[in-house]
Parts: sequence; structure tokens; C-alpha cells
Amino acid sequence: MTTLYLVRHGETVDNANQIMQGQTQGELNANGIHQAEQVREEWREKPLDVVIASDLKRSVDTATIIAEPHHLEVQTTPLLRERDWGDFTGRFIPDLKGETWPDNVETLENLLSRAGEFITYVKETYPGKKVLAVGHGIINKAIQAVYYGKSMSEVQRMMNAEVRVLEL
Repeated sequence: MTTLYLVRHGETVDNANQIMQGQTQGELNANGIHQAEQVREEWREKPLDVVIASDLKRSVDTATIIAEPHHLEVQTTPLLRERDWGDFTGRFIPDLKGETWPDNVETLENLLSRAGEFITYVKETYPGKKVLAVGHGIINKAIQAVYYGKSMSEVQRMMNAEVRVLEL
């Protein structure tokens, strides 16, 4: 059985400012670096075989901090990228209430399909391994929705640098 430790990246400048990041690179703020360091310390003695991250900077930076005591190189995959928010990207989140969604927002069907692909990828590529994967709030929610066979609304939101365990 493969164990997946699903992590949300540390807090970013845009998280703190309520900006819709989507698939922009993002930059950890001081709190986000501290959050990643806390996870690193909590996981320092726990066995890990692989560390994977979204290919977006905020996730790679979080994963690199966590992986350091394990001497593991961070693998990246676009399957773990955050939902593409299209024209909502870069906007102040409270201003989006009630707005019509642009046509270029990644569909829920595509997001859930990508989440399923990620689960399959981990199971097939790292069978029997302990895999720590750093993703983003919405894709991590989609991964859990697929894993548990639930709707996205039934999955509790992950906080920055929170870890959840899935047995694949």
C-alpha cells in the first residue's frame, strides 16, 4: 500500500492579501516559510521515500524545506497544479462574489479528472512507498473528493501547511 501525505503549500503573499493565485508561481511569505519549517520539524524523523510538488514555485519551495532532512530531491508534476482560475487570476477574492464565472476557468470535471490522474500516477509510480506531496488548496480538495468518493463541498478546506494522510 502506498501512503500519500497530502500537504498544502505554506502561506503566500497573495494568500495573505486575498488574491486569487491560480496557476501563477506565488511566493511564500515569512509565515509560509515558518509553516513549512514547522512541517519539516514534525516530519524530520518520519520515514519518507519520495517528495513530490506541484511545479509552481510556492509548492516547490514548501516541499524543498520539508524534504531537506530526508536528503530527497523534490519531484514535480503539473497534475498537482492549482485550479486555473482564468480571468479571475490575480483578482481580489472578495470582489469576485456574485460575478459571472469567465469561460476560461478550469472546469470542475477537468479538475477532478486531473486529481484522479494524480492518484493513479502516485499508485503506479511509487507502489508501497511513503509519498509526501505538496499541492494547493483546491487541487488537494479535489484529490480527497476523488479518493473518498465525495463532492468537493463535502471535503473540509485545508489550511496552509496542513497534512492529510491517504492510503492508496
